[in-house]
Amino acid sequence: MNWSSEFAERMERDVALGPLTWYRLGGPATWVFHPRDSEDLSRFVSMAHDANVPFKVLGGGANVLIRDDGFDGVVVRLDAPYFREVDWGTQYVQAGAGVDLMPFSRECSRRGLSGLECMAGIPGSVGGAVRMNAGGRSGEFGDAVDAVEVLLEDGCVETWPRERLGFRYRGSDLDREIVISSRLRLKKDDPAVVSRRFEEYFRVKQRFQPLVDRSAGCVFKNPDDASAGALIDSAGLKGYRCGHAQVSTQHANFIVTESGASTDDVLRLIDLIRERVAAVHRTKLELEVDIW
Repeated sequence: MNWSSEFAERMERDVALGPLTWYRLGGPATWVFHPRDSEDLSRFVSMAHDANVPFKVLGGGANVLIRDDGFDGVVVRLDAPYFREVDWGTQYVQAGAGVDLMPFSRECSRRGLSGLECMAGIPGSVGGAVRMNAGGRSGEFGDAVDAVEVLLEDGCVETWPRERLGFRYRGSDLDREIVISSRLRLKKDDPAVVSRRFEEYFRVKQRFQPLVDRSAGCVFKNPDDASAGALIDSAGLKGYRCGHAQVSTQHANFIVTESGASTDDVLRLIDLIRERVAAVHRTKLELEVDIW
């Protein structure tokens, strides 16, 4: 596609996507676009739709696995200052979609704004956390959301209240809409108390999850009344390898990789896990990681 002059300076061609994800795996994108602000992004979305050009938004890359042949389309990166702004209030905080999730939640705790301590140890961006309702046993990001500014397919920007977002376990009603920013309702508390809770959650994550290894977090969603990690472990797969990808010996719902790994190694291991768990437990595991 021949991009107009207004986009050319913010377009990159044949960009390796692996370094932009936590797995560090996958092929290149045909194009990567860095919009300046929501108006710039809106113009791009309208143009891409008119030209029938596929595009995806890549945030922190913490829950994404890119196939080895990459993505034939445009990858949008909300990494301009406009998308990384935070407006600190005493109760409401407005955070751009490109804000790094864990440093942001730690700063909320430092300021005595309670509600995001459960994000300790969870990488990614605010936009991604909204879309997938990131979280764990201690809480979910959607619990703190008051409203979200979204860009629609037609290029219009709307503010959706929490009730319209349909937050659920590792999901929301957001589909083709692009998160621009989120208004969060947090509770004022003693900064020392909130920071202590944050660090306690982080220490628990460090103890039970392979945070220092290359992974994309939990690979599968927990089935009803069951733990995906426990099912994989009891199926005898903890430590099992395919090429240079391995079921974590620390937490069986994580697939970790080492130097020389390919996306195909991870995909083969995913297929093997699903087949074994289905055979042993009669349970079909649903992916949590997003495969491009």
